[in-house]
Amino acid sequence: MNCSSLTRFAWLSIAAAVITIVLKSVAYFITGSVGLLSDAVESVVNLVGGIMARAMLTVAARPADEDHAYGHGKAEYFSSGVEGSLILVAAISIAVAAVMRLVTPKPLHELGMGLAVSVAASVVNLVVALMILRAGRQHNSITLEANARHLLTDVWTSVGVLGGVGAVALTGWQRLDPVVALLVAANIVWTGVGIVRRSIGGLMDKALGAVDVATVRKVLDGYVAGGVQFHALRTRQAGARKFVSIHVLVPGEWTVQRGHELLERIESDIRHALPDAVAFTHLESLDDPASWEDETFERGKTVPPGRSE
Repeated sequence: MNCSSLTRFAWLSIAAAVITIVLKSVAYFITGSVGLLSDAVESVVNLVGGIMARAMLTVAARPADEDHAYGHGKAEYFSSGVEGSLILVAAISIAVAAVMRLVTPKPLHELGMGLAVSVAASVVNLVVALMILRAGRQHNSITLEANARHLLTDVWTSVGVLGGVGAVALTGWQRLDPVVALLVAANIVWTGVGIVRRSIGGLMDKALGAVDVATVRKVLDGYVAGGVQFHALRTRQAGARKFVSIHVLVPGEWTVQRGHELLERIESDIRHALPDAVAFTHLESLDDPASWEDETFERGKTVPPGRSE
């Protein structure tokens, strides 16, 4: 499934956000709970995030062109970065409202009805979040995964808020409502920071994870017994697309045709072992000293002691 097909999940997120905004706003107006207000505010952020996710998935689906030879996959990191930042903004707004209510507590009203409406909104978010998270993991989309985690954060927010409002109903202690809202804000900050860090890593061409790199090395190890060597293994990820670059060293007496056939097999094996991967191979001679000058990222620079590429 390509990025353009994934936009239907973004539309699902947008629809869920609209529904939950309405339900949570109703719950807030019924009860006057700042905790439920914080819940409604985060749903507004969910709506903005869903719209951003749809826009960036559309951009990421564009094919490679002369100006973007490696495709537009990195657009997904802009979406997840914006969504993570919006989560942090939501947390700050929730904290401000909670502190104000902590200083001047107000009685809550119609808690039973308000809680029932909020629970309905949380169920909508939970179902949609699990669907989108599954799709994000299946298709390796950081945009959908960030959006799903945002929705799940909203669910946990609702659970905390419902607990706080329920505690107020049982104890009559009005300050429990803003205290719970502050705890929810702290949890939201943790989620937002994690999403932003992952987005920055993608924009900075961070290498593939250890599991993916080990998968590539396992493929390469299968060829070492035949007298072939490898170096300058470099990896990166751009949205759902993974890139692998490797230099292949073969005996100098090999023909160009034999070397070419080997590279084709290696690239095919890497793509088979690592779906959505694009493999780049460079053929070099084991007998040429110049072949060993490009083990580092910049040709001619030596590798520091104790470190390997």
